[in-house]
Amino acid sequence: MFDKLENVEKRFESVNEALCLPETVSNQEKYKNLMRELKQLTPVVEKFREYKKAKADFDESAALLEEGTDDREFRDMLYEEHVAAGARLEQIAQQLKVLLLPRDENDDKNVIIEIRGGAGGDEASLFAGVLFRMYSMYAEVKRFKPEILNANETEVGGFKEITFMIEGEGAYSRFKFESGVHRVQRVPETESQGRIHTSTVTVAVLPEAQDVEIDINPSDLQIDTFRSSGAGGQHINKTESAIRITHLPTGTVVECQDERSQYKNKDRAMKILKSRLLEAEKEKQASAIAGERRAQVGTGDRSERIRTYNYPQGRVSDHRIGLTLYKLEAVLNGDLDELIDALITADTAEKLKAEE
Repeated sequence: MFDKLENVEKRFESVNEALCLPETVSNQEKYKNLMRELKQLTPVVEKFREYKKAKADFDESAALLEEGTDDREFRDMLYEEHVAAGARLEQIAQQLKVLLLPRDENDDKNVIIEIRGGAGGDEASLFAGVLFRMYSMYAEVKRFKPEILNANETEVGGFKEITFMIEGEGAYSRFKFESGVHRVQRVPETESQGRIHTSTVTVAVLPEAQDVEIDINPSDLQIDTFRSSGAGGQHINKTESAIRITHLPTGTVVECQDERSQYKNKDRAMKILKSRLLEAEKEKQASAIAGERRAQVGTGDRSERIRTYNYPQGRVSDHRIGLTLYKLEAVLNGDLDELIDALITADTAEKLKAEE
């Protein structure tokens, strides 16, 4: 580990020097890439330098103890300092192991989230709207920017499906564990007997694909225009501004009808299509790797039930890590940090275990 850390520190110094060169300053793309690398290296190097200082303190206290002294009070103080320095050294070493874990290359990207009502009819579509609001509020807390890409509303005010992008550095890292089936247990307003109904909503989380990552042959696309449908909006059913793109080789179909402009709908539909195709390609590669690690927080499979929101009990339970919080209202109002931080911690622990 320490050989690797020495190399990281050398690279950090090299990047710092390169950033000062005139040819780097004049090349915006190169400068931007080096700044991004520096940002990733900095916490590792800072923690490594903290480790080296703690190691020097540990070695110094060990040397003084070895020399010996007749002053018992001074010897006890040295021993306490030595034990404290050893504990600090171990703590920093553990932090370094976490920092050296392979980064998810998608963590800094924007994210596309697709929410679809599952079992439960109107109740499922209404809860799809609740989850959209929850994620939008959390995005705003994190100073990310949510933007609807496509929405298929229902007459009762929910969504059969809604697709939206959340823009901001690190957006994917905060939302990536939300993929799967979300279950809601509550008494519908239309239920006169007060019986609890169970409904499900499916969430898919995709990192936004960059153009350099995936190349789509225009001849592989079938693009159709049609009139928007659904509740709301005066332009509905009047102009053929909605877009449907079919990727013929895979049969992937994407629709976008949220904007009046056909051009904007096409642009948004292509973003969704690229992200879906990139995700499908990554899943294909992952499944081909023998002994693929199944993370403690789950596979992110859309068929996997990951969380239950129980209204009568005011609780949220994440089934992947066995965490239950009795703060349902706060969670649905965008207070997701405790849940998401716990999922990230569990994933990190599982990765460390795999590295042993």
